[in-house]
Amino acid sequence: MASLRLGDTAPDFTQDSTQGPIRFHEWAGGKWVVLFSHPADFTPVCTTELGKTAALTTEFARRGVKPIAVSVDPVDSHKAWVNDINETQNTTVDFPILADADRKVATLYDMIHPNSLANATVRSVFIIDPKHTIRTTLTYPASTGRNFDEILRVIDSLQLTDSHKVATPANWKDGDEVVIIPAIQDPKELAERFPKGFRAVRPYLRLTPQPNK
Repeated sequence: MASLRLGDTAPDFTQDSTQGPIRFHEWAGGKWVVLFSHPADFTPVCTTELGKTAALTTEFARRGVKPIAVSVDPVDSHKAWVNDINETQNTTVDFPILADADRKVATLYDMIHPNSLANATVRSVFIIDPKHTIRTTLTYPASTGRNFDEILRVIDSLQLTDSHKVATPANWKDGDEVVIIPAIQDPKELAERFPKGFRAVRPYLRLTPQPNK
């Protein structure tokens, strides 16, 4: 199948997991979802990533986000791996890990690339909104652990820009100034939407304090 693109509906599926069978769209409900893949169980970098995800449980919950992992190994292997993750990363994995032995999810989400081993998923991240729309995709090489600060930053940006007519500039973090989108030109609308005012660096580059702060 063709690669998934931003704006596509995240494919639905039913698959077993460490928390029992999951029907993806039903499980997601009206929440944001971070779906991320792992090449295999008992791999060192992924062990740190799953531990970090578990450590960020409160941060994900505060944003209304449900994390879910996928690996091509079976459930029994996942559960044994979770014990290792909890012990070595000093945390408690409380999110599901999909057991994708038949590669259903890996295939639906184009996680097995032609130049990789047939049983090794690439290290992909999908940020999916409450309408099941894919909003962000990230793909990392096997040697590089994912940056979860960046994943949270992207979620913060998406949630902010969905609710206000702004965009976020380079290296933006929650609380920084944001960019007013060029489509807003009417002075009355600008005053209503941005009562804290704004500074025009250029006519097309207008910065304003973050509206929801």
